[in-house]
Amino acid sequence: MNRILLCLISCGMLLVSQALGQSQPCPPNINFSSGTLRNWSASTGLVGKSTTDYPFPNTMTSIIPEYTISNSGIVVNSFPGVDHYGKFPIIPTINGYAYGYSVQLGSTATSHDLATNERAPGGFMRSITYSISVPAGDVTVPYTMTYAYAMVLENGTHNSINQPLFRATLKAGGNVVVCASPEYFLPTFDDAGNGNGGGSSTGATLDSAKALANGFKLSPELFLSYSGTGGGQGGSGTWLQDVWTKDWTEVTFDLAPYRGQTVTLTFESVNCSPGAHFAYAYVALRKLCDGLEISGDKVACTNGLVTYSIPALANATYTWTVPPSWQIVSGEGTSIIQVKPGSNTGRITVHQVNSCTDLKDTIDVMTSTPTIAGKLTGGDLLCAGINSSVITLDGNNGSILHWIKSTDGVSWLPFSYTENVFTARNLNETTYYAAVVQNGASCSEETTNSVLISVDAQSNAGKISPPYTDICLGNVAMPVLEVTGTVGNLINWQHSYNGSDWDNFSPELKDLFYQPMPVSETNYYRVITKNGICAADTGAAAVINYYPVPYPMAVIFPDTSVICFGKTATLSANVSAGTGYTWSNSGVVSSVTTNYLSGSSFVMRAIASPASTTDVVLSVFNEGCPVVFKDTFHIKVLAPVLVNAGKDTAVVIGQPMQFYATTDAAESSQFSWSPATGLNNARIPNPVGLYNVSSPDVITYLVTVETTDGCIGTDAITVKVFKTPATIFIPDAFTPNKDGLNDDLKPILVGIQQLNFFRVYNRWGELIFDTNRVNGGWNGSYKGIPQASGNYVYNVQAIDYAGKIVNQKGTVMLIR
Repeated sequence: MNRILLCLISCGMLLVSQALGQSQPCPPNINFSSGTLRNWSASTGLVGKSTTDYPFPNTMTSIIPEYTISNSGIVVNSFPGVDHYGKFPIIPTINGYAYGYSVQLGSTATSHDLATNERAPGGFMRSITYSISVPAGDVTVPYTMTYAYAMVLENGTHNSINQPLFRATLKAGGNVVVCASPEYFLPTFDDAGNGNGGGSSTGATLDSAKALANGFKLSPELFLSYSGTGGGQGGSGTWLQDVWTKDWTEVTFDLAPYRGQTVTLTFESVNCSPGAHFAYAYVALRKLCDGLEISGDKVACTNGLVTYSIPALANATYTWTVPPSWQIVSGEGTSIIQVKPGSNTGRITVHQVNSCTDLKDTIDVMTSTPTIAGKLTGGDLLCAGINSSVITLDGNNGSILHWIKSTDGVSWLPFSYTENVFTARNLNETTYYAAVVQNGASCSEETTNSVLISVDAQSNAGKISPPYTDICLGNVAMPVLEVTGTVGNLINWQHSYNGSDWDNFSPELKDLFYQPMPVSETNYYRVITKNGICAADTGAAAVINYYPVPYPMAVIFPDTSVICFGKTATLSANVSAGTGYTWSNSGVVSSVTTNYLSGSSFVMRAIASPASTTDVVLSVFNEGCPVVFKDTFHIKVLAPVLVNAGKDTAVVIGQPMQFYATTDAAESSQFSWSPATGLNNARIPNPVGLYNVSSPDVITYLVTVETTDGCIGTDAITVKVFKTPATIFIPDAFTPNKDGLNDDLKPILVGIQQLNFFRVYNRWGELIFDTNRVNGGWNGSYKGIPQASGNYVYNVQAIDYAGKIVNQKGTVMLIR
């Protein structure tokens, strides 16, 4: 929207002027082409409050911070970019005119960024001003300023007077030239409640239809709004979609009435008055001050649509004329028209008038016939490598801009060539070609038909595997020859006895595999391939070398053996032809015996003792034959049989001793105990032992487990037999000196099934150790402090194997 009061005729500001084509220099750096604000003054501040000024000339200044905060408040843009919210370029090109530079006024900062709890600290404002010395001269000769602007405004939901805005202000003699000083803001229905929208509980309603009509668009980007959280930074903010943008729009005005005077031009972006909603804008100025200038093509294509435009004026009327037979399709009465050219040449004129400006411009225009792409002819079938093919373009209307090529007919790559005859050279893959033609800039670019140059890859006979094979007398196992890596069709195989003179197979053989018959001399084999139009290829030959020496032969037995862990396997071989042999795993082979027979035959036996399953390869060779005979003995080694008879223990006479041996072998394994003294069954894993006064004092049992494979595992357990009732033995003394001998005082339990407690007291009757853990003992310390040498009292209670309580007391000597 634009807030402008009509200029009164009595102001004496009605200007009638025409563009006379006189060259007039613009003020220096009016378009920021120095990349700085040189010759401009600037200011940042808060609405209705203090400001910070950056006075003329600002020679090296390109960035000015937002008032009191680190955000950039004013930035000169010298490089292309795209606005985050509006998605428009930050430096515009409008109907062919490239501005080159722009200034961004403002940022997304609001009162929230001031870190103050003041209710309405005011919004940020930023401005730049140029004092223009208008050249003296004829007031009928235009001296124009043309600028473009683009805006990003947050909808403040305030009444219009308080909405964020952008404005341009022209002052002459200290007075505002109202008709050249528009304001732009988001229109509302001015229906905000208490406080006129400046902090009320009821916001104003956006007039979205009017906003759209005025060129605004709702940005798809969300922003973090702190409106309603006060001025400070304590609020967390809310993500909203309520930022509106307006793309680049041009404006012009005439300063001819102020010849010889100084006027000021100010651009300003202002947040909403309360300060919680942001505004920023971009401004760019033309480096042309000679008057109105029509932008558009001066040569127009008769079958197209052409756009012509001039910078806009606020509240202006526009009158366009076009040559006879030309037609204004759209935009008549506006600053931008779309025209369909006719066959006539002539002039386009425009007359632009508002209450303080009257401008005209004329451009001469010509017509051109439409682009005709023409037709490409040519295209060949080539063989990859050194080649060439000619393509010719005929019947085109227009010049060739460039040629394009593609290897798939979908993705095209342009290359620089502008002649009608093109020679494609040294192609290695099939390629499409086309040309792009245009009859002048106003006509459309047209692409010709495509021409296909098909390229066959060069024939390749690949390779034959195996490339070398040695054959000795008596060897009837011929290799299978396999061809791989070919390009093209396999035409036939060839054979030679010397590698130079070749014969084709008859009948033809086109298979990729071939197994020769047994040979009695050296033979050579190769294949012929041919791809498309390319020459045939024969590639490298496979050689079967023949040696008139007997091939080594042997028969091994057994080829597979199964042995228990720790056992050995016997390996045997009958060698019918051979002069020597080797073992692949000589570390496990021993005790080799050889019985030589007549000629080159012998019988061999060996012992193998592998620790795990392994293969032993026997290699037999015969002197004069390079071929080695190989065969493999596979020896499977069964896992060791693991047996656990349990821990050594002690019993008393009459106390049943339960044994329980375990193994990782199969359940079908056989158990045996030796000796069988005292055992109720020596052939089970869990016999019970019972002892009397005639039993040995110490018995060591060996338990043996035999698997169904005949593998054996053993373990031993020692039983001490005490010829006493169930009791507890306590040593008379112990020496806790950490030498690993007699360091702890432990009760020795005989015939005991449970320890209730073992306690130790010092001479004052103080309990200094207590445990009920079997094999738990006192280390001679109390609370981490080693106790002195001397006598200590112990008290122990346990339950014997029959369930009776056993109590025992006494003294023990601690010796250090």
